[in-house]
Amino acid sequence: MSIDLIKNRIRDVPDFPKPGILFKDITPLLSDATAFNSCIDLLAEKVQRHKAEALVGIESRGFIFGAALAVRMGLPLELVRKPGKLPYKTHGLSYDLEYGSETVEVHRDAIRPGDRVLMVDDVLATGGTMSACCRLVEKLGGEIVGIAVLIELSFLNGRSLLEERPIHAVMGYDG
Repeated sequence: MSIDLIKNRIRDVPDFPKPGILFKDITPLLSDATAFNSCIDLLAEKVQRHKAEALVGIESRGFIFGAALAVRMGLPLELVRKPGKLPYKTHGLSYDLEYGSETVEVHRDAIRPGDRVLMVDDVLATGGTMSACCRLVEKLGGEIVGIAVLIELSFLNGRSLLEERPIHAVMGYDG
């Protein structure tokens, strides 16, 4: 399946969640098993060379792509969530947003020192959340070997916060 066919299954929703935002809705893509499978195939092809030992899915749509990719690659999936959502002991990291701050957490035993970790989410936008999640994994001793996303919104320049980490997107939007 071509990228154009996959892109056709991503719906633009204007003014969501607030006026001026053009939201990329992935639910039609998830409703098409063939298109979704193609996305996972493309992501797996792009990241296989990094020889990851674990995947980290970022709340919440990163869980969808992370779980499918973990199964495809035969790797464990660990979760990064908002505070209070994980049932076991956690490590957390707070980070600043444009207006306020946020915190992300991971189970203490999710990442071992030296683990080669691939980060997975649906969209790379401003890069703030992904950057914080990468720093959290590194705080636990993990090595970020790559970042995999379905969509990169390149006009928001999220790469600038992610230093030299390899970023792999199935598709990108320039504006």
